Amino acid sequence: MENNQNKNAEPVRISIILPTNAYFISGIRDFTLAMIKNMTQFSQQWAYRFQSVVDELCNNAIEHGSEKGKNITVTFVQYNDAIEIIVEDTGTGAKKCNADEMRKLIEERTKEGYAFNGIRGRGLSKIVHGWTDELEFSDLQNGGLRVRVKKILKKEDDSKAKEALADATHVTLNI
Repeated sequence: MENNQNKNAEPVRISIILPTNAYFISGIRDFTLAMIKNMTQFSQQWAYRFQSVVDELCNNAIEHGSEKGKNITVTFVQYNDAIEIIVEDTGTGAKKCNADEMRKLIEERTKEGYAFNGIRGRGLSKIVHGWTDELEFSDLQNGGLRVRVKKILKKEDDSKAKEALADATHVTLNI
């Protein structure tokens, strides 16, 4: 679907509040896919990638940043040439981290040669960091954490995706 927004159009901002329950993640994944496919010029490949990015951010907010019975907030901001996703937790989780700790974690895990020794812990560094152009952490006044990612529409991203799909025996991740 062609996006008919003009260059000066105001961004579309959609915020969703979710309970800290993994049950609701499938709904936000479906919403992400539909929104990217219908409201942006990103390819279908990128729509599926954004599903994974949102999934990682929401799961981390639920698992680490907000205790059971609290909420997380997911905000999508659609610009003419970019998509921005913001996830905020309450800072009440047992494993919460602040913005500085998160920046250090990403810095450490994105260094060349970093060895992942466990089965978990790759989502932020490999998926979120790898598939976005901007990744920012900030502390909220209530003790929570805000994670903001942004991806700018680039035509070369589509050509790389099409190239990778042409060879069905290989999967290419641009990380």
